[in-house]
Amino acid sequence: MTNAGCVRPLTTISDRDLLLRDLLMFHVVHQVHGPFQRFEGLKTLGVLGAVKKLPDSFRSWFCHEPQRLTADMMDDLFTPRLAPKGSNRRRAEDAVIPLCKDYLQDAEDEEGSSKLQNILVFATGSNEIRPVGFSPAPSIEFIHEGSEESSSKQMFPMASSCINCLKLPLITSYEAFKESMDPGI
Repeated sequence: MTNAGCVRPLTTISDRDLLLRDLLMFHVVHQVHGPFQRFEGLKTLGVLGAVKKLPDSFRSWFCHEPQRLTADMMDDLFTPRLAPKGSNRRRAEDAVIPLCKDYLQDAEDEEGSSKLQNILVFATGSNEIRPVGFSPAPSIEFIHEGSEESSSKQMFPMASSCINCLKLPLITSYEAFKESMDPGI
C-alpha cells in the first residue's frame, strides 16, 4: 500500500472505501500512465495514427504470438560452426549437416512441433523462439575425436544451453544418427 502512496489511516468504513479507490487509481491509472505516454513518441511520422487505423496490421509488432515450430524454422535458427574448408574435420561435419536437416524434418513429420520443441529446450533452455531472439545466437558444433567432449564411446548429442549450442556427434548413417539423437535429447 505504501508503494501506491496510500498511507491513509483506517478509522471508519468510509476510510476503507477511500483507500480502495486510491489503490485502484494507482494500479489502473497511474501505473499504466508511463507506458501509455511512451506511445506518444509514435506520433512522429504518423505511426500512431496508422496503428490506430489499422491495429491488426501492427499486432505482430506489438504483441507476441507464439508460433508453431517447424523444421525450417529450426534449421534457420541454428548456425553451424564449421571447420576450415578442405580440412578433414570439415568433410566430416559436411556429412552430418544433411542428416541433421533430415532429422528435423522427420521430427516434425512424426510428432509435430512437440519434438522440435524438445530439441530447442535441450539446446537453449527455451521452449519457444523468443520474440527478441537469442543471445548468443543458437549454433551447432561437432564433437570430434580428441576434443574435450569426446570419449571413445561418445555417440550422443550434447548441449550447452548457456551459449545456446547443440553439439552433434560425427555419425555418417542416418539411422545411427537418429538412434543417437532420440535418446540423447
